[in-house]
Amino acid sequence: MYVVCKEHVELAIDMFVDEYEDAPDVVDLKETKFSDWDPPVKCKECEQKAEFLVV
Repeated sequence: MYVVCKEHVELAIDMFVDEYEDAPDVVDLKETKFSDWDPPVKCKECEQKAEFLVV
């Protein structure tokens, strides 16, 4: 699972495919709320605002 900004979505998808050998789902964090989990505020790769969950 990767929480990333728009700039790093492709990188996160590549890392997911390399690790799991399967296509991930990409979730827009602006449109989705989780009841039991608060996603990180910052991108895994940089300091920008996290916008997508790659899982």
